[in-house]
Amino acid sequence: MLDTDGRLFANLFTIEEAQKIETDPILAERLDAFVSRFGRLQDTVGDKLLPALLSALAETIGPAIDNLDKAEKFRFIESADGWMEMRRLRNQMVHEYIEDMVVLSSALRNGHAFVPSLVAAARQCVAEVERLLNAPS
Repeated sequence: MLDTDGRLFANLFTIEEAQKIETDPILAERLDAFVSRFGRLQDTVGDKLLPALLSALAETIGPAIDNLDKAEKFRFIESADGWMEMRRLRNQMVHEYIEDMVVLSSALRNGHAFVPSLVAAARQCVAEVERLLNAPS
């Protein structure tokens, strides 16, 4: 995720950059890789890892927003509201073909802004799993 993010956003992703997607196959592949990896990491952490981790901590698993509130309480994520915004953005980037270059470039820049939080959440969850696995029985 970080490598893909770095390659796509080596420069500020502008409307002019977005317009090059149709004629620049390398840029198009970087965009596809970013959207795919962003969505996959967000799905993996939010839909799989967080519920499994909460369950391992003997927390009741509930609706996604309740799980996110618990994850925020345990400091696995920075903010449940921020995670929901990230989820909306993920859905926009993954499920909607964005033809408006202003909307596309804005969505990508917003996704780029969320990468540090997303990666930090994944790392925090992995660290907690490792802590639990290494805890004395």
